[in-house]
Amino acid sequence: MSSETVLPETTTAAEAAGTAAPVTKKGRERRIVVVYVIDNMRLGGTELNAVRTAERLDREWFELRVVCLGEDGPLTERYRAMGVPVVNMPIRSFYGWSMLRRGLQFVRYVHQARADIVHAHDVYSNIFAAVWARVAGVRVLITSRRWWHSLPNWKLRRGSRFAFARANAVLANSPQVARTVMEDGVPENRVWTITNFADDSAFGIASDAERRALRLQWGAPNDATVIGCVARMDPVKDHTGLLDAFARVHAKEPRVFLVLVGDGEMRPELEAQVNAMSLASVVHFTGELRDGSNYHRGFDISALASRSEGFPNTLVEAMAAGRPVVATAVGDSIDAVAHEKTGLLVPPADSTALAEALLRLVEDEAAREKLGRQALQRALDQYQAQRVVGSLADMYRELLVVRSS
Repeated sequence: MSSETVLPETTTAAEAAGTAAPVTKKGRERRIVVVYVIDNMRLGGTELNAVRTAERLDREWFELRVVCLGEDGPLTERYRAMGVPVVNMPIRSFYGWSMLRRGLQFVRYVHQARADIVHAHDVYSNIFAAVWARVAGVRVLITSRRWWHSLPNWKLRRGSRFAFARANAVLANSPQVARTVMEDGVPENRVWTITNFADDSAFGIASDAERRALRLQWGAPNDATVIGCVARMDPVKDHTGLLDAFARVHAKEPRVFLVLVGDGEMRPELEAQVNAMSLASVVHFTGELRDGSNYHRGFDISALASRSEGFPNTLVEAMAAGRPVVATAVGDSIDAVAHEKTGLLVPPADSTALAEALLRLVEDEAAREKLGRQALQRALDQYQAQRVVGSLADMYRELLVVRSS
């Protein structure tokens, strides 16, 4: 089942489901209580998507609470700042007393909260909630799949299948991911697809002044064609391949400049690679930036060379900024980028193909502008926050109505 189409305001979720009495805001004695279960509070894609969704969820309809299976992290205060309570239930292992103690604590918590829905967001939270939300008798359990690649070991793969089988709904963040869920045996009518979204502030093409300011900050010449990548510096993102491709482009078009936004375990190795290639004057490392700005606005071309990918927020933000994208055809990048319409897709781990696609856009400003305009329109049509969060709210209400019928 797809919830990508937002229901008209005159149509209730119950009516859409063909059930009796709809759930209405005024008709309820209390708000719908939703408990998020989250693996951790770090600055990962899944965790950021959850807190950004929480910030936009209609508080007249929903009372939100969060259970974190780890300790406090950078995102904890964002929840508490909006009045959402966060309870930490760190688990050392899914075996033995740690799991039992935290599970019984979770059961008591959801009873006290009078939770209507438990929504688990990632691998470990899926497995935990599949056991303990069912013990607690919660009316609706939602598990999530936000990754494309296979899980790293058989225990997690088996645990994931266990969780999906016990959920009322499995939420996928792209059509590609939804297909993998159904391939694992989950019936189509229990699989929902709701994409990630870009913040409203991310939309729009930068003014000349804003672009000049960003380029000055990065040390990029005014007349350079700036290629940029916003991604953590992890082996799966294949910055090494991107640097190889950039070196090929630079050899043919010296007025190019590369900006790498992000940080991570690979940074020292990547900096050494840049120095070995004698590219230090045309490659800038920004480090991790947390001010919420859409740095794609300062690029001419946005690039992502991942070998595997979930739903890439960075590509949605690039399109929201009106930037053409060159990305590898892996995972949900295939859904996010319309090849030859909003950007170019190339095979993963192929720096020659990546260089050719980048060079094509470096040399053709008109093509960049056309792809960028079409990318912005696609982002407006599919990835605006109001539309996406509205779809999630409709999903919550419809599942409750179905469970009540």
